[in-house]
Parts: sequence; structure tokens; C-alpha cells
Amino acid sequence: MMYKIIFLLLLLLGVETGFAQRGLSGITNAGRSFSGAGKGGSKSDSLGLGFEHRDDLKDTITVTYRYLDSIRNIRIDTNITDFYKYFSEPAAQQYLGNNGTAGYPLIFSPYAKAGFDAGFHAFDAYKFTFENSRFFKTTKPYTKIGYQTAASKEQLINILHTQSPKPNLNFGMEYRLISAPGYFSSQNDNNKSYRLFTNFQSKRKRYAAAFMFFGNIIKSNENGGVRNDSNLADKNFPLFSIPTNLGGNAIIFNPFNTTVNTGNVYKDLNLFLRQSYDVGKKDSIEINDTTTEYLFYSKLRFQHTFTYTNSSYQFRDLVPDSIIYQKWYDTTIKKDALGKDSLIVTDKFKIMTNDFSVISFPDTKNTAQYLLAGVKIENINGTFNTGSHSFFNLVLHGEYRNKTRNRKWDILANGEFYTAGLNAGDYSATAALARYINKKWGNVRLYFSNVNRSQSFIFNSQSSFNLSKVGNYGKENIIVAKAAADNQFVSLSAANYFITNYVYYTNYYHTAQYSKVINLLQLSASKKFKLTKRWNLYSDITLQQTDAAGPLRVPLFFTRNRIAYEGVFYKNLNLSTGIEFRYYSPYKGNGYSPVGGQFFTQDSFTIKNRPDISAFLHFRIKSFILFLRGENLNTMNFTNGFGFNKYNYAAPHYVYPGFIFRFGIEWGFVN
Repeated sequence: MMYKIIFLLLLLLGVETGFAQRGLSGITNAGRSFSGAGKGGSKSDSLGLGFEHRDDLKDTITVTYRYLDSIRNIRIDTNITDFYKYFSEPAAQQYLGNNGTAGYPLIFSPYAKAGFDAGFHAFDAYKFTFENSRFFKTTKPYTKIGYQTAASKEQLINILHTQSPKPNLNFGMEYRLISAPGYFSSQNDNNKSYRLFTNFQSKRKRYAAAFMFFGNIIKSNENGGVRNDSNLADKNFPLFSIPTNLGGNAIIFNPFNTTVNTGNVYKDLNLFLRQSYDVGKKDSIEINDTTTEYLFYSKLRFQHTFTYTNSSYQFRDLVPDSIIYQKWYDTTIKKDALGKDSLIVTDKFKIMTNDFSVISFPDTKNTAQYLLAGVKIENINGTFNTGSHSFFNLVLHGEYRNKTRNRKWDILANGEFYTAGLNAGDYSATAALARYINKKWGNVRLYFSNVNRSQSFIFNSQSSFNLSKVGNYGKENIIVAKAAADNQFVSLSAANYFITNYVYYTNYYHTAQYSKVINLLQLSASKKFKLTKRWNLYSDITLQQTDAAGPLRVPLFFTRNRIAYEGVFYKNLNLSTGIEFRYYSPYKGNGYSPVGGQFFTQDSFTIKNRPDISAFLHFRIKSFILFLRGENLNTMNFTNGFGFNKYNYAAPHYVYPGFIFRFGIEWGFVN
């Protein structure tokens, strides 16, 4: 372990030297620019052997990015008050106790997309996707490296590099590694994500192209939880020696090379290429005798988008316990070609999409106002344990967007309709209205959507993971109404969900459809309280209420709070240190089915946890950020001696570990 940490530190030092990087100074919070600090120095001596003082003004840089199909420019956020902006697990995620394992949000949010969906979402929080892909624009090459380590050899590595060699061209790459051997046998996981991206605009600004290539490799060993919960309170049982239901009690500690003997292996590869050509009015500005800045005011845009996804979802158990699979899944274990007992279940999909759109700009000087109409053709090939099948979808879609030039109003209306194919009859319709009032009262937003969608393919009888072979459920309908207000005093939001024909797992492999309407109400508030000059309290709370007779199980309330001593010291030391805790009310937490990585509704076990408590020290010096955290202090136990073994439950038979010390850094460079 130690030699790998040393190697990583040498690698970071080598990157700094190899790029001849200068520290990025004066990085501020989101919404503000990057700026240099300091004054210029003297010239080197006449022989070129002396040292030249660095001119920090040369390091001034601006980095902005946009998400796919967004018109909003965002600056990189280096705020150190919220650690979860740098961590792989979302703050409100309920996961199986080991970083990178299956999870779901405690604050309920349905999967509300029309069209084809494979149905595997337990590892979504760790993946690079089309939705979280960013296209950058930067005045200088920029690199950011992040590294975290914690108990039991847990590793988290993040790397981002982007540069714009020309004003009309940008490219870059991202890489993330989550590796955690876990605290129980057969609990190790290794998740890798990578992304290459570029965007280009021609000199005369008529042609534009955006390309990205990304993929994810999820390897998560599954142990099915502990066999006997009473072992958790027995100090004679270290966690790694407690018998588990699956995995043959295998103990694997290599964080960089994970072999999955019992667990899920998900892989996907994705391509995206968008090209557009504009028709409109040309213009130009002569900067000097040799330089001309070309302008173009679009009236009509012809756009083609090509996407390709190759995904594989597999559960394998090479050391199966026939009694467990007969009990949980009513499945008899068969021998493989070598005569060994094994269980391998696989679904594979190849999806190719071509989207042709025409975009009209009514106001030539406001590209944030447009009207779009398009048609999408989707070809799907699926391979299952029973063979291969091909499907298609034909989709019509449109959108109207208007962000006024005074930046006060933002209007959005879009919709899509699946006219033919596998998901014929699916549709989605969305309307949103935002109004910026003033600096004091901030923004007010209204949102409404209605989605009618086919059930995820895992519920289809053709899927290898549909062990009950019951499927062909009716379409699910989801209506969402939201309102939100953000200002300098408080952030408030309210959401109401109406879900009809909800399909869910009732146990490890049986499914059902709830025909009645599920009504779920959410109220959320977030506020920063200034207690003294240096002490601040950050509070987030969400209330959730739904019909107890329905299949949804959510905590009545969830809250996260940070009490922090903060300030800027010695000109460059930005400090935040204090206590963080999160708590959610008791509820019937979902059970977990390892085959297919699906969470299911259960009513026999109530999760009643202590508040999760962490102590933290975060600081930033210019572009260098350091995190020191002591987590799970809530597991402190004085019964029969002192220890950190009063564990919180993540799901029935799954617990979070005891005390964890976490160390992390983030470092940004101007190359």
C-alpha cells in the first residue's frame, strides 16, 4: 500500500514538472473567475543561467463549461465547505456500506425518461453519462488532479485536463477510479470511468461539431449481506471474518485489480457526434490591418446527432451456494462446460441513434431563443441467454427555449413522442418557467412534466434477469410539479409526484405492478446561518410524505448539517473545519437482490440508525485543496469496553463500517 502512495505522489510531482506547470492562484467560488496574484519579476542574467521570477499575471485563466443541450456557462467550483462535491457518493445516497457499491437516493426521484431503458440503475451515481458530460472553454490549458484514500486501502482518483489551442477549438479528457476492498468478505469493488471530448467551430462560425467518447466499467463483488446479524455485536468477529451469504467468504485486498467471482460486472462504451450548419447573416470586425474577427447571426440551423452505446450487464457466481439460490431465487444451479457449478446471467445491448433537427432563431442577436423540431431513429439489438433480438423506435420531438436578453426570464417547453417501434406510445412533455427578480430575492422557478413510459427492459420476459418470466406490464405514467426559490436568505423547493402503474420488485426476483396512483410530496429547505464572525451552520432538510399502503418506502425526513469554523487566514489559507452530521427518520429500507443489482420493497425490517457524524478539516491554499476527515464517529460504543462497532444499517443484513479516517487532495494547474 505504502509504495503505491509513494508512486502516486511521485507521479503528481512528475506531472507538475513535466508540464512546467504554474500554480493556479486565486481560485474562487462558483460564479467567479480564476485570477492570478503577485507582481512581475526581473529578467534572467545575460548567460541564461539565472532564475526568472514568476509573473503570476501570466497565469490568469478563465475556465467555463456547458452541459450537453444546456445554454448556461458554468465556472469550476472550488468551494471547500461541501466535501460531497469531491466524493463519489452523493450526500443523500443510501449504499451498501462500501464506496462504489449499489445504492439509491434517500430523497426519492423516479426514473422519468420515455423510451428504451435497460433497467440497471443501482450504480448510476458512479458513471459518466451523456447528461453529466461537459464541454469546456478555457483561455489556457488546465489540469486538475484529485486523490483520496481511506481505511482498508480505499482509493479515489480523479483527473481532468482541458485546453483550447485555438479560440474555436477545445479538447480534453477525464478519468475516475473508485476502488474499495470493503470491510466484509466478497465486498470489494473497482469502478473505472473515462471520457474524451472536443468541440469545434469554424472560423466563420457557420459549422460546429461536438464529439465525445466515454465508457464505464463497474466491477462489484456481492456477498448478499451477513448471515447472522448477531455476529456484528460480537467483538470476537472482525468484520472480514463474519460469514456472508454469497461469495464463499473470499477475502480480496488488491485495490487496483479486482476479480469478480461473485457479483456484477457492468460495462458500457458510448459515442456522441453532433454536427450543425447555420444559415443567417454574416458580419465582421477588423481588429487591425492583419486580423479580422468574423461574426455570424444565425437564422436557421441544420443539426445531426449520432449516438452509439454498447452495454453489457452480467451477474456471475463461480462459487455458488445452491441452497441460497434455491431459497432466494427458486433457481437450480447448473454445471458449466468444465463441470463446475456456476451461475452466469447476461444482457447485452447495442443502440444506434440518428437524430435530425432543424432549429430556428427568431432573434438573430439572442441564440438562447430558438424553436427546434426533429425526428430520431433508434436501432436496438439485444443479446440475452435465450438469443438475440432487434428492435427500433421512431421518435418525433420539439423544443422552444427563450432566455431573454436581459437575463430575467427563462422559458422552456419540450416534448417527444414515440410514434412506432418497441416503445410506441411513450411520450414526455416538459414546461419550465424561471424569473430572476433581483440580487436580493434571487430566482423563482416553476416546473411541470408528464412522462408516459414503457417499463424498463429488465421487467420484459425476454430479459435474462427476469427470473420469474412475468412481464408485459402496462406503461408507467409520472407527473411531476415543482416550485423553487433561491435567494441570499434561503433556498426552498416543493415537489409533488403522481405515479401510476408503478412496477417494482417485491422480493429477490418477483415483480408486481401497482395500479393505483402513488402520491408523494416533498418539501426541501437549505440555508446558511451565520452564527458568529467565523462560525457558520449549513442546514439542509427534506420532508417526504406518501401513502403507507403503496410500495414506496421513504424516510419521513432527511437532514444534513455542518457546523464549521471558516475564514481566510494568512492571505491565502481558506479554512473550513467542524462537525458534519446527517440523519433520516426510521423507515422500511429497501432490501437488495444481488442478481441484477435491484432494490426491492420489504416490510419486515425497520432501519433505525444513529445520526452519521464526521469531523472534518478542509483547507485551500491557492489551487491546492486538502481534506482530512474522521467519519462514522456515531459508531462509538462503550459497551463491554471502547470500540467503534455500533454500526448503522444500510439495508437488511448490510451495515456501514466503523470509524474511517479519510485523506484527500485536489490540485489545479495552469499548464
